[in-house]
Amino acid sequence: MEKSKNQVYIIGAGFAGQMISKELVQKAVFGKVIAFLDDDKNLIGTKIDDIPVLGPLASLSKALRVSASDTAIIAIPSASVETIKIIYNHLKEIGFEKIKILPSVNQIIEDKAHLIQARDINPLDILGRTPITISLKESLQYLKGKRVLITGAGGSIGSELARQLLSGGAERLYLFGHGENSIVNIYRELHILQNEGVGEKASVVPIIGDLKDRKYIDYIIEHTHADVIFHTAAFKHVPMMEENPVAVMENNVLGTKNIIDACIKNSVERFVLISTDKAVEPVSIYGASKYLCEKLTLQAAEKNSNTAFMFVRFANVLGSRGSILPIFMEQIKNGGPVTVTDPQMERYFMTIPEACSLVLQAGGVGKNGNSYLLDMGESVKIIDLAKQIIKFSGFEPEKDIKIEYVGARRGERLTEPLWLKEENPVQTEYKKILKLTNKNFDYNELNEIINFIKDICIYNEDKQDLYRNKEVLIKYLRSKIPSLDNFYCEEEKNGSRIEINTSVKVNL
Repeated sequence: MEKSKNQVYIIGAGFAGQMISKELVQKAVFGKVIAFLDDDKNLIGTKIDDIPVLGPLASLSKALRVSASDTAIIAIPSASVETIKIIYNHLKEIGFEKIKILPSVNQIIEDKAHLIQARDINPLDILGRTPITISLKESLQYLKGKRVLITGAGGSIGSELARQLLSGGAERLYLFGHGENSIVNIYRELHILQNEGVGEKASVVPIIGDLKDRKYIDYIIEHTHADVIFHTAAFKHVPMMEENPVAVMENNVLGTKNIIDACIKNSVERFVLISTDKAVEPVSIYGASKYLCEKLTLQAAEKNSNTAFMFVRFANVLGSRGSILPIFMEQIKNGGPVTVTDPQMERYFMTIPEACSLVLQAGGVGKNGNSYLLDMGESVKIIDLAKQIIKFSGFEPEKDIKIEYVGARRGERLTEPLWLKEENPVQTEYKKILKLTNKNFDYNELNEIINFIKDICIYNEDKQDLYRNKEVLIKYLRSKIPSLDNFYCEEEKNGSRIEINTSVKVNL
């Protein structure tokens, strides 16, 4: 008898595995389920819906013969990272080349798993810590019947927030972004998920626009009647922003000011700013921009009582666009070398789904004027991460794939603090969410800074010399943010800072 071209093996014979099996039977075009693979001694040797349960996995490498076209789907949403790693290694020993996985249990709503949620396994699934379990159905109750707007909805954080918000019971979900392609991609994905039974039937509305357009932002907030806003939109690539300081201040700082002012004017219920560890004693232009965004949020909270303004700060997320993981994967795909800045460089990491679940939870329990920090766990050396990803890809570090040290880029430091000493983070009643003590800040000075940035970014005939003048901008920011000046001075002293060429006038 000729073997089916698409044979599927489901790892895990529990509720998720059985739901996926039934869906595959209904949609035979995706492949035929050959067997469940499980380590449960009570299930091995039995049949579920006429499909045999084989196992344990550790003994199947010799007993099971699979082809390159066969697919394994790991359907154990509650499995820890350590368990997934063991299962992955067993599947590779058996000979599976195509391995998919269902999302973690906090993304499986009301014990409902769907085939559409299965995706290719990647290093995120076997690296780092096991994400905490959060009941999205419970934590998103505050969004029931609300209109939710996500800025930067096409980005890594914004799009994951959108996926999880499908389960919140929101009346409408507005996807606001500047990039047409990224917005259309998440818009289509959400409709596919809804059509396959994932989440609730919120209306999803894509909106193309620019944070820098103050009038348009006010128009959007007024006409959408948004109740809750998650502000994720930002220029964020550190070395790129060092080359484009005016652009990052215009987009991140003035853009945030525009949306905050619109929230106040239109009495939005909640505003949640997504912030970063790079805002702590910033040493880069990007970090300085987010530092100012945090201050703008706290200033709005102090002056306004109709809207709950807050920010949630966290460090690096694994897998975001342009971040270290996809860069390493691309370098490995091309045969190396994998480039690491410094053997001592380390960062805190969290997966995008876990970070977004915590942000959504914090957005509901947070109070006006409060600042929150996600518990990032232990920091990880970038060199160790590089070696793990090389091994995941089936290669041996230094033997198959070389590692090269290229030195820290502009605006980077070897370690990133998560908080200031004065912020004194304390644990809230919600796991992995810490509350910060707000440091006193002169808001009159903040207003002066914002006005100066406006003079740089927005053309004024009376101040033509300031327009897009990045040298003046950087000098001014250094005078206002001591940590930025100290870092620049140190780099200049060591001769590692490349001076900005201002001989050519370019709109950046």
